[in-house]
Amino acid sequence: MSLAKLLQEQQQRLDGVIGLLQQERTLLADAKIDGNVLGDIAARKQALLAKLEASETLRQSVQQRLGYASGAEGARQAAADAGCEHAWTHTLELTREAQRLNALNGKLVELRMEQNTRLLTFIHEAAEKTVYRASGRVAAQSGHINASV
Repeated sequence: MSLAKLLQEQQQRLDGVIGLLQQERTLLADAKIDGNVLGDIAARKQALLAKLEASETLRQSVQQRLGYASGAEGARQAAADAGCEHAWTHTLELTREAQRLNALNGKLVELRMEQNTRLLTFIHEAAEKTVYRASGRVAAQSGHINASV
């Protein structure tokens, strides 16, 4: 397989990963997250990333077999010599975009977790301030529950 064809495959897979990351971001930003859809996106993303990793491993081994240095400079030189330096540059741009979106989604997950932790803390504190009467009915204790969650 030519380097140009391999880079084209990687670009298609990166486009797929970017699309899934954008869908994931939209779901994470919604007020109510659909866990099933999020799980499906995660599975599809994992499958694409596995294929992308396999093609990158192949690209690196071909690069080394052809006598190019390992690493970014060797990859750039191999692409230039094969007449597909533009494709290599575009692949790197897509990779950076996928990394950016993945980091953003990570921050959204982190914010959601913090929000859930605050909500659970509030519920726990509210439950501790509740007392049951002998009749089994709930009687709130005097005191103010901080509702700023």
